[in-house]
Amino acid sequence: MFDIGFWELILISILGLVVLGPERLPVAIRSVMRFVNSAKSMANNVKEELDHELKIQELQENLRKAEKMGMEELAPDLKQSVEELKQAAQSVQQPYKKDDASKGSESVSSPAEAPKAKSSDTAS
Repeated sequence: MFDIGFWELILISILGLVVLGPERLPVAIRSVMRFVNSAKSMANNVKEELDHELKIQELQENLRKAEKMGMEELAPDLKQSVEELKQAAQSVQQPYKKDDASKGSESVSSPAEAPKAKSSDTAS
């Protein structure tokens, strides 16, 4: 990474020992190692995020291509899985549509009552 040879590392160690002394040198080495490890960790996180974003972008492009090609050219097993997903989505949405319709009819027939505040809660 830094292309440091054995003798260069020995020279840096001796200079660090002379400048910092034997008491502060281990603390300085630990703090430098923490900094290097955090920099590596950040670089790895950025790399992973970029890989993840590139995969998402590739999937979106493949989806767009599939939409352009149309459903007719898809394989039969893919068509079946798409139909299953559509049915599952519709079955999830149906209870909410029924609840919304019943709430809408209730709100038209009877106005909602405002919650009553307790006098002991409001008075201090």
